[in-house]
Amino acid sequence: MMQAVVLAAGQGTRLRPLTEETPKGLVEVDGRPILTHCFDKLAALDAEELLVVVGYRADDIIDHYGEEFNGIPITYTRQEEQLGLAHALNTVEAHVDGEFMLMLGDNVFEANLGDVVRRQRESRVDAAFLVEEVPYEEASRYGVCVTNGYGEITDVIEKPDDPPSNLVMTGFYTFSPAIFHATRLVEPSDRGEYELSDAIDLLIESGRTIDAIGLDGWRIDVGYPEDRDEAERRLQAIAENEPSAEAAQGTNDD
Repeated sequence: MMQAVVLAAGQGTRLRPLTEETPKGLVEVDGRPILTHCFDKLAALDAEELLVVVGYRADDIIDHYGEEFNGIPITYTRQEEQLGLAHALNTVEAHVDGEFMLMLGDNVFEANLGDVVRRQRESRVDAAFLVEEVPYEEASRYGVCVTNGYGEITDVIEKPDDPPSNLVMTGFYTFSPAIFHATRLVEPSDRGEYELSDAIDLLIESGRTIDAIGLDGWRIDVGYPEDRDEAERRLQAIAENEPSAEAAQGTNDD
């Protein structure tokens, strides 16, 4: 079992007006908050504790979920200023006691997250990332990865103007505690933020191994209202194609 860190401190300015009075993590997708979708996936991966980084309208999230989610204890930390993902991750360091999962709290996944966790556990790598190929014109929205012939990540560039590849990070990772040595060394980027991608590059430069696991399924980064609509459409399509409990029971009886 691993702890799971969920980053949910951002203001979600691109999601306005949905986030004017609601934190992004509580914006509903198909009738449930985005964070509930995240927590469900992490629960299915046997998360032993949820470490949730909150910031914008933090008390709304804390009041909504309280101290546990489906029996999994929740520990909250606060990112008082939104200064980047590496800065947010630093707030949980004192609570992490081993390898851990990291999920960005604005994603909806229907994907092979378990493959990433298994790679971390079985191969004893320093990190493993779920990555996907996107159209080149979209790659500049994300952290772009460069890999070698062994499927190891050799470089990560955050939102590049001229992407060197169309392989991007999806927002689900596993790390060893070595990541915290890197996040403490990161300098502010040109955007004035402490970038997770810069911390990852420091890991790589120090000789650490990071494996890339290709996405099997889909994920939606809910950055804009139209992204939420697309995530809802896909989730509803899954629900419509799933057999009802009564139908499944009838099949078993046969």
